[in-house]
Amino acid sequence: MARRITRIYHRILVFLHLSPLSLARKCGLAFVLAVGLVLILALFIPYVWMNQLSKNAFIFAGRAQYENLLMNHLQTETGTKSNFPPLTRAGKQPDANEPPGILWIYYKGDKQPDFEQLTKNQYRMIKKLVKQNQDDEVTFVDHNGITYSDYVKICRAQQSCLECHNEHGGITPFKSKELIGAAVISRPANELNLTETKLGNMIWIIFAGLIAATGAIVAFYWITQRVIIRPVRQLRAMANNVAEGNLDIRSSINTQDEYEKLAEAFNHMLDNIQDMQQKLRGANKQLDEKIAELSTRNIELFKANKIKGEFLANMSHEFRTPLNSILGFAEILKEKSGGPDKEKNIRYAENIVTAGKSLLNMINDLLDLAKTEAGKMKLHIEKGTVRQLTGEISSVFSVMTQNKKIKVRVTLDDEIPVLNTDLGKVRQVLYNFMSNAVKFTGEKGRIEIKATMLDERMLRIAVIDTGCGIAEKDQEKIFEKFRQGDGSLTRESAGTGLGLALSKELANLLAGSVGLESELDKGSMFWLDIPVTISAPEDEESQQ
Repeated sequence: MARRITRIYHRILVFLHLSPLSLARKCGLAFVLAVGLVLILALFIPYVWMNQLSKNAFIFAGRAQYENLLMNHLQTETGTKSNFPPLTRAGKQPDANEPPGILWIYYKGDKQPDFEQLTKNQYRMIKKLVKQNQDDEVTFVDHNGITYSDYVKICRAQQSCLECHNEHGGITPFKSKELIGAAVISRPANELNLTETKLGNMIWIIFAGLIAATGAIVAFYWITQRVIIRPVRQLRAMANNVAEGNLDIRSSINTQDEYEKLAEAFNHMLDNIQDMQQKLRGANKQLDEKIAELSTRNIELFKANKIKGEFLANMSHEFRTPLNSILGFAEILKEKSGGPDKEKNIRYAENIVTAGKSLLNMINDLLDLAKTEAGKMKLHIEKGTVRQLTGEISSVFSVMTQNKKIKVRVTLDDEIPVLNTDLGKVRQVLYNFMSNAVKFTGEKGRIEIKATMLDERMLRIAVIDTGCGIAEKDQEKIFEKFRQGDGSLTRESAGTGLGLALSKELANLLAGSVGLESELDKGSMFWLDIPVTISAPEDEESQQ
């Protein structure tokens, strides 16, 4: 309800062009209302006092006529009639077309007072005065278009009346303060110029109010324009200049008041803004220099990183040749060992082979990762089946799974088509998945290699184990380079942490992706999603 009233109020102000208001119009409107209220309150008392003076004039005139009435007309004798006929102010019978001038209501005697000759207003006045124990009152009424004054005087026995009106006198006896009667005197109000007096009072009061209001409004307008509006306009013009970018402007207000303090604060703010802009320009210049320097260094780092990748990729042959020679001689030593230390030589040779293969795998992973980063990893597209890939992976790890008594199951969908992709890289990814599954699955555990079609184009090959699982906080970083679930020096499993990072890079190269689902102490599932068929680039060269 309050909001609705507020909306209606604002609509009225907008309709009257009073909203929105400027500061000058607000001050002017508020001052006009304040002056009007003050003038009304200030002139109301003189207006009431003048009306009371006019009323008192009729009261005094009525009292004088009442005294004359007592002297000329209220002469009572014992046993005579107690009610007198209506009279004019001259003591004559009144004309039928005008109200009687003087009426006398007698309260003594056996009969009730005759109120029928009174008007309702006169009757109410008599009842009121008798009830409130007052002496007289005057009111004004209209009769046939003419304003009359009704004056009512209550007559009570005074001490001077008791000298004649007592038990021993020959006339009606009275008691002290006893109600004897009421005199009603009615006269036209214009006899004492009441209308003219009220009109004159009203005119003079209005004229005085207009003069006072005009003087106050002129004075307020001058004060408002000089003291309030002018400094505000100067500050507004200054703010507009600052908004346009002119920070050299300053306020020159000199009013020795709050406006001058506000202008000084404004000037101080502009000084601070200019200082801050100077500092900001210097900081921006230094920042530009730093950015240029960092850009140069970033280019140099990019070139150095590219050179590093190319170097590692080109060193593949030099790393592999001597290592393959070591492995070849170790194999020969194993096959042709003899003499009494034959078993020991065989064991040493097996250690050499095992260590060499491990070293070769790590170097292969590192070099393959370097190749992918350098963009030198090539695709060798060939056809093959998922059954062939999964069979090869399970047979490679058959010895290790038999030693740990791990059950391996291969599950393949029937509708999987022939793959047309880089089978070597798919095999390498699955090898990494299977290696981790065997490594982290305990004895008598279970591993499942599962291949399903996600849709007509995409194939998912997953390796599921019942190993130790991976904590949720470690799952996001498990595919990063050199990351392992347990990176401490005392970890039980060996490895460089490159297998999964390399698997991710290879999956991207195959237009696919890798992912995992794992729960701690319950196992993990790593999957590879790849398209069934990919096409090789036209400029593809054979891998060296």
